[in-house]
Amino acid sequence: MCKDCKHELEGSYSPKDFEDKIYKNWEDKQYFKPSMDKTKESYCVMMPPPNVTGKLHMGHALDGTLQDILIRYKRMQGYNTLWLPGTDHAAISTEVKIVEKLAKEGIDKHDLGREKFLEEAWKWTEEYGGTIVNQQKKLGCSADWSRSRFTMDEGLSEAVLTVFKKLYDKGYIYKGKRMINWCPCCNTSISDAEVEYEEEPTHLWHVRYKIVGEENRYVTVATTRPETMLGDTAVAVHPDDDRYKDIVGKKCILPIMNKEIPIIADEFVEMEFGTGCVKITPAHDPNDYQAGLKHNLEIIEVFDENFKMGNLLERYKGMDLYDARVKIVEELKENGSLVKIEDYTHNVAKHDRCKATIEPKVSDQWFVKMEEMAKPAIEAVKSGKTKFVPKKFEATYFNWLNNIQDWCISRQLWWGHQIPAYYCKDCGEITVEIKNPCKCGKCGSTNIYQDPDTLDTWFSSALWPFSTLGWPNETEDYKTFFPTNTLVTGYDIIFFWVVRMMFSSLEQTEEVPFKDILIHGIVRDNLGRKMSKSLGNGIDPLEIIDQYGADSLRFSLISGISAGNDMRFMPEKLESAGNFANKIWNAAKFVLMNLDETESILEEPKELLSEDKWILSKLNTLIAEVKVNMDNYDLGVALDKIYSFIWNEFCDWYIEIVKTRLYNKEDNSRKTAQYVLNKVLCDSLKLLHPFMPFVTEEIYGKLYNEDESIMISEYPIYNIKYEFKEEEKNIEQIKEVITGIRNARTKMNVHPSKKSKLIFIAPGFEQFILESNGFIKKLGFAEDIEIKEERIGIPKNAINIVTSGAEVFIPFEDLVNIEEEIARLEKEKEKILVEKLKTDKMLSNPGFIAKAPQTKVQEEQQKLIKFNEMIESIEERIKGLL
Repeated sequence: MCKDCKHELEGSYSPKDFEDKIYKNWEDKQYFKPSMDKTKESYCVMMPPPNVTGKLHMGHALDGTLQDILIRYKRMQGYNTLWLPGTDHAAISTEVKIVEKLAKEGIDKHDLGREKFLEEAWKWTEEYGGTIVNQQKKLGCSADWSRSRFTMDEGLSEAVLTVFKKLYDKGYIYKGKRMINWCPCCNTSISDAEVEYEEEPTHLWHVRYKIVGEENRYVTVATTRPETMLGDTAVAVHPDDDRYKDIVGKKCILPIMNKEIPIIADEFVEMEFGTGCVKITPAHDPNDYQAGLKHNLEIIEVFDENFKMGNLLERYKGMDLYDARVKIVEELKENGSLVKIEDYTHNVAKHDRCKATIEPKVSDQWFVKMEEMAKPAIEAVKSGKTKFVPKKFEATYFNWLNNIQDWCISRQLWWGHQIPAYYCKDCGEITVEIKNPCKCGKCGSTNIYQDPDTLDTWFSSALWPFSTLGWPNETEDYKTFFPTNTLVTGYDIIFFWVVRMMFSSLEQTEEVPFKDILIHGIVRDNLGRKMSKSLGNGIDPLEIIDQYGADSLRFSLISGISAGNDMRFMPEKLESAGNFANKIWNAAKFVLMNLDETESILEEPKELLSEDKWILSKLNTLIAEVKVNMDNYDLGVALDKIYSFIWNEFCDWYIEIVKTRLYNKEDNSRKTAQYVLNKVLCDSLKLLHPFMPFVTEEIYGKLYNEDESIMISEYPIYNIKYEFKEEEKNIEQIKEVITGIRNARTKMNVHPSKKSKLIFIAPGFEQFILESNGFIKKLGFAEDIEIKEERIGIPKNAINIVTSGAEVFIPFEDLVNIEEEIARLEKEKEKILVEKLKTDKMLSNPGFIAKAPQTKVQEEQQKLIKFNEMIESIEERIKGLL
């Protein structure tokens, strides 16, 4: 502790009084920076970068708390620790916000132009970019903010362009016309990982196509999108479907377009669905697209990316897709092609950000070949180089990689890393360079221009574990901290981000990006629902911090959780956390008030009493168990054990046990009790510090220790010299006895001021009882203790408490004045008899029985039964007293 600090806590627990002050001190002292001590083992955690213009939500709070617990734990263990923070440029969401802002000012993005738009984007980022960082600080995050990175900063941009060129030169990045996911709201392509599915009601239109050369024979197809039929280039059936084997290879007439299209056989057709015939529209369906490539079918676009009909038919040209659907269905009815319409529910692809319906679209885009890069990523987890916690999430990881498609990485946006591909207007050559080549690499022409598209945000995020440390340069940070140790993230972005970091790191550095992946669940409301704006059940972590303090929020997020599982955020957990912090605060105030103002309190005593050995041994066991829990990422279990020890063993038992020694200044063991109180509280606070950093720092600074701050103090380690199993057993037996005494007195409603004699029969335990005479008397409300070898002479009416190591007898008259108790019971019996008489009269009244509701009659009958039972019980108690 600081030399000028007073050894006292003032006032009641009020986190607002010290949390901000403590955090500023940590930052000023630069405690968050790594030591860079080469003799120490390194430990590095990369903060999953939140959106630069985002705000802290409960998911961030859980994620940040988990990471901070790990980094504080390792820092206290003496590791050279780095928690590297940063933010993501969040291409789509940021661009949408800027477009909306400009629209309010009457400015169109395209009228403004790319250069001016990017200026606005940087202004926006600078204005709102610090919000989430300041909020993370309020949570207590001890990241090294001096090393904070941004996915669009100069170093990370260099890494992005370097990787693009390396993959392009290797043939892993290519440009091609393929089917992609198109978001009509954001006006850009998106990857498969950004698509989610929702059930929506629609219709199934059954349409018949006449088979060429067959009199009155048709094939009927069912579709949820009749407007796309204008671009049909085939009808497909399953090759094993006996119903249609004779028409495979023939042609049918496409209604409205009145043109012949082939009937093909393909195994992707489900024979059981509908009629077993499907229309093939390669331009507007992923399965149809693959079938089109396989059967060399023409790809005909029916509408554009804005859902406007193309010029296939003049009467529909430029019409909105859904308006065209109505007209096309009418036309199918008129020409007799529409067979029927059914109600139907199906899964619809949605953009996970804006929730717009995704349109499959054949487009010229940039892709990354995934097949080869997926293999080492799969092997790294199979071999154990990288481990998932819990292991069950390997299945999600493997499933995604085993079925991975080429990754569409180009986006039709301006905010982001512009693709470093340059087109020659004279010869058509594509040149890929990190810097503008200024001229064509083939013909030497200077008439070149850069591809206007930007890269998928996840392309830069995939490089996060190594690009943030300085790669492609061999920086000191990169050499020291890569590969990193632990990634903490939610299960919902395993395929978005974890997979991409794995294959990117292995491809670029030949190393896994991290050794362990700690997966956490989603923070749900107290009803188990996902928090959302539409449900209005979102909780603002900043409001909780303002009301309860950061420690209470952190405690409520971690207590009782297990890795990988969703958690329900219960408001009562905040109350529990606040009560716990208050309990520690008051216990610390008591300890400090009963410590002598002398540094000699740090000198280990030569002799310890049984209760001292017991608490030190319990603490020692806790230290060993918590280390195992922390190392296995069972953070919720570790916190609950620490909570139980501090609340129960230390506060409720040890402090109460040693009060008699503390209050007697002539007691030779007083200094020993003071030493143990200070040591156990200091070590308990150290164990708790990663979870509740602020209150532990505030209290630790007032206790006797030689540390400048708890966060850079040495984490407690198990020490065999504090293993006192015999004393542990003895004190636990005394606790059992005292608990039994308290329960008996509570049941009999005995006032605490009423003292009694305690008679022990405890073979082999007598000496320990004599040694512990003082605190047994205090905690057992005894005025005298007697030890006997057998029951002779013990009053017959004595209350008997049987425990595993002893029998205790309390003379009944010591607890109760028999005459007064009989009088009290007789009075209680009279009151019940009065109520019983009222009920008897009511039930013996024929008018009541006839007119009162049956439920009321039954209620009174139950009352009568209860009154009789109570009277019988009182009479038995009186009889026992006579």
